[in-house]
Amino acid sequence: MKQLRGTMMQYFHWYTSNEGTFWVDLEEAAKAISDAGFTAVWLPPAYKGMGGINDVGYGVYDLFDIGEFDQKGTVRTKYGTKKEYEAALSSAHDNGLQVYADVVLNHKMGADDKQNVLVSVVDPQNRNRNLSDLFEKELWTAFSFPGRGDKYSSMKWQWWHFDATKEFGNIYKMKDKHFETHVDKENDNYDFLMGCDLDFDVDQVRGEVHYWGKWYLDTFKVDGFRIDAIKHIRSFFFKYWLDDMRNHTNRNLFAVGEYWSPDISQLKNYIAETEGRMHLFDAPLHYNFHYASKSGSNYDMGAILNNTLVKEIPYLAVTLVENHDTQPLQSLESLVEAWFKPLAYAIILLRNEGYPCVFCADYFGANYSDRKDGIDYEIWMSSHKWIIDLFLEARQNCTFGKRHDYFDHRHVIGWTFEGDNEHKSMAVIMTNFHDESKWMETGKPFTRYRDITSHFKEEIQTNEWGWGPFKTKGGSVSVWVEV
Repeated sequence: MKQLRGTMMQYFHWYTSNEGTFWVDLEEAAKAISDAGFTAVWLPPAYKGMGGINDVGYGVYDLFDIGEFDQKGTVRTKYGTKKEYEAALSSAHDNGLQVYADVVLNHKMGADDKQNVLVSVVDPQNRNRNLSDLFEKELWTAFSFPGRGDKYSSMKWQWWHFDATKEFGNIYKMKDKHFETHVDKENDNYDFLMGCDLDFDVDQVRGEVHYWGKWYLDTFKVDGFRIDAIKHIRSFFFKYWLDDMRNHTNRNLFAVGEYWSPDISQLKNYIAETEGRMHLFDAPLHYNFHYASKSGSNYDMGAILNNTLVKEIPYLAVTLVENHDTQPLQSLESLVEAWFKPLAYAIILLRNEGYPCVFCADYFGANYSDRKDGIDYEIWMSSHKWIIDLFLEARQNCTFGKRHDYFDHRHVIGWTFEGDNEHKSMAVIMTNFHDESKWMETGKPFTRYRDITSHFKEEIQTNEWGWGPFKTKGGSVSVWVEV
């Protein structure tokens, strides 16, 4: 029986079309995604955002409006309607794909009405320091959802459900409110991120968030969650929320949290505080890829996995090369240059630790334009589909048996798998400098190997001890599979 190595695709990017055909496109593409070797798709926030059809979903307005109600100037979302979403999920499931829903619980945006609130202005660099005494301010803090009414939920959000909001360039903290503990320590306390910040000390807020999660799971039968902005929400909340969701469905729902930090110690602390309830994205690995791609031959390739989650806590690491926040012109822009992406994807796809996530803009390519810092840009992101497809096939067939690592050189690194009774052996070699070769052990004496990346036409044969001189081109990766 074929043993699967799970691989998810992030099936959207920041500039995905807002023409409303996204769910329909996914319904049609699900079979091809599965046939390529993907086992799951991470989908964008499906609910109505404050920006209507232009909202990626992170400016969340109404968690219960999945393209069903006339709100924010539209019935559909950026991605389509509720019925189209349901059809896309059915197609994904019919084709053997798990579906992970993007969950934004930190804030709400696009309030329906203003309220008079007693507030103080907060120092943005030190959120525990007030810059003013209390004063009355009219702010957008009331959410009544007039297009939906009481369908699915009767709760109307008021100012007391939040601890702070931001308008006119200022962060306003509500009277008698306190920022939560057990959040990221940036700015002394990073509870507040944007919009109307949910106050999880309020029973009704916690109750509604638990109720919504169960409603969503009952309605759409997703297989897990990607949870947004977890560094801004007290960590222990998710222990109880995920336990409740898993108990409600009697399923071991997958969960990965976005704790975006290059500091591995912060990720390890969060895992300890949540008692391993969820995976985390390996942001430190992404930054290693970013710096390696920018530094060229000055980067020490032997250190590419140092201080990463996949090296230190591999069973909770979701590895990635790029995502919607790191792509060009976005808030965390830290592009991995195109020449290095085949090397990076080889590292996350052709090893047996971590749960790799392929970014759709790297797979299909992307072209978009935007304005940043007063300058207009047009961006082209190259498609690496052909080599990712090769890696996905090799992942399913050749990442088994004993592994030998050779991260012992500044410029050329590699690893091998010996294979087993059902799977072939393989050698992977890459360099950030000129053409290189490395003697590596495959455990297979007198065995021939071919380079599936087609950089070399001639085969390589191992010696009587199972060692071979595997080669790669400069600034490239070669994958040698047993013939």
